[in-house]
Amino acid sequence: MYDAGLVLEGGAMRGVYTAGVLDAFLDNDISFASVYGVSAGACHGASFVSGQRGRAFRVNVNYLDRKDYCSFSNLLKTGNLFGPEMLFDTIPNKLDVYDYAAFEEFAGKYFVVITNLETGDAEYIQMTPEYMHSKMAYMQASSSMPLVARTVEIDGTPYLDGCIADSIPVRRAEADGYQKTVVIRTRPRGYRKGKNQTMPLIRLRYRNYPNFIARCQDRHIRYNETLDYLDKAEAAGRTFILAPTADAGVGGVCRDRNRLEALYTIGYKDAEARMEELLAFLDD
Repeated sequence: MYDAGLVLEGGAMRGVYTAGVLDAFLDNDISFASVYGVSAGACHGASFVSGQRGRAFRVNVNYLDRKDYCSFSNLLKTGNLFGPEMLFDTIPNKLDVYDYAAFEEFAGKYFVVITNLETGDAEYIQMTPEYMHSKMAYMQASSSMPLVARTVEIDGTPYLDGCIADSIPVRRAEADGYQKTVVIRTRPRGYRKGKNQTMPLIRLRYRNYPNFIARCQDRHIRYNETLDYLDKAEAAGRTFILAPTADAGVGGVCRDRNRLEALYTIGYKDAEARMEELLAFLDD
């Protein structure tokens, strides 16, 4: 296990790229002292720390035809584009069973990032074995995208997707003491985020949460500033970044298994192509 922090960006279905990278890590016996997952990255990170190669990809593609997995009819009926019961109960406990025992044996720490609607701040939740059984709502909240998911209330506090407050928590990993970080992005190098075009809807839907609205309003500014920070950290030798060399035509929501498989393969091959460089970075 490397004394480094692994940071997993979100990106909804674009996260199959991350699944490919993480499977390459598993094939090369690479593990990290702490893993920080945001949104889809939180879901993929869970399968990584339990050592279940291929599971993150399977969960993304094996249930595309089920409306209770992801569908606009599901959104209209329940308020959730992605079905939380399917994602956080049926799949891990019945269809593609999560290895809770392996998670308990994981020697590192696993964090998911969520956004507090009242404060607008990110919260970094360490998912202990107890939480993996009794507080899966944290995982759900981390991947609950504004407007297409219902607010997740935990102990009386409303939460949504961690990407709103901290899309790429590399500075949190550094604050936790890691002098080296590995960041898996789901957008290609050179990408910069534009203004949120759904702000009128966000202001209406979340009108009781002004701090959250403010976070949504300036998210593109903070996101792009983080990318600049990453570039400097990479140049200084503190951060190793893996970003998609191609997107295979996959957006945030994609039901095309062939495209998703292609993006997964790109992730795996991108990681393998830079494996010697990565190992040299971690071993230095």
